Amino acid sequence: MKIAVASDDQKTISEHFGRANGFMVFEIENNTIMKQEYRENIGKSTGECHSCDHDMMIKNIKDCDVVISYGMGQRIYDDLLKNNISAIVTDERTVNDAVNQFLEHKLNNRIDKLH
Repeated sequence: MKIAVASDDQKTISEHFGRANGFMVFEIENNTIMKQEYRENIGKSTGECHSCDHDMMIKNIKDCDVVISYGMGQRIYDDLLKNNISAIVTDERTVNDAVNQFLEHKLNNRIDKLH
């Protein structure tokens, strides 16, 4: 399994999926982190409404099973699901806390925060 977490600095979770500089990607085996890497968010938003390229962003993390972000729009949420990538919107602020809570099945999905 692979988990992608939207992050600008590889430590904290980005406020918004589409504007994140990149993704921390964790490869998980037997509930243990085996490998991690940082990937640039190709297709990210320029700040203008609808300026992000969903296809490019998803292509960059297509090998991931789960995406975690602090916030995201309903359109990208739906597009991730259509591509068989589970999307979690969290209140957690740090990448490591979110991944650890996910592995412990304790990470809340705040889909009420979708916009």
